[in-house]
Amino acid sequence: MKALPREQFEELVADALDEVPAELMALLDNVVVLVEDRNPDEPDLLGLYEGLALPERGWQYGGELPDRIMIYREAICDICETHEDVVEEVLVTVVHEIAHHFGIEEERLHQLGWG
Repeated sequence: MKALPREQFEELVADALDEVPAELMALLDNVVVLVEDRNPDEPDLLGLYEGLALPERGWQYGGELPDRIMIYREAICDICETHEDVVEEVLVTVVHEIAHHFGIEEERLHQLGWG
């Protein structure tokens, strides 16, 4: 599918974040969610969590720059055939990257159907 305009794609990411339960969103700590066109090192990557997962943060954690969740617009649109596919893939990717913030590994995400 042709890449959606950035503004429209960012709205889908915002909608996906709204789908995450409020009690879970309240636990996100020092995280920003950004939309980029592609990952320069891995152009087919759909999303990426960059930071220190919550379980790895010790008592000394503080004053750090926010962790970043990157959602890659063009890569997601590349693998989707319809607008509905894009909506679903954005949701899956957002949940997947948020899970990494909580220390949930790839294997477990796949077991849970989020991979």
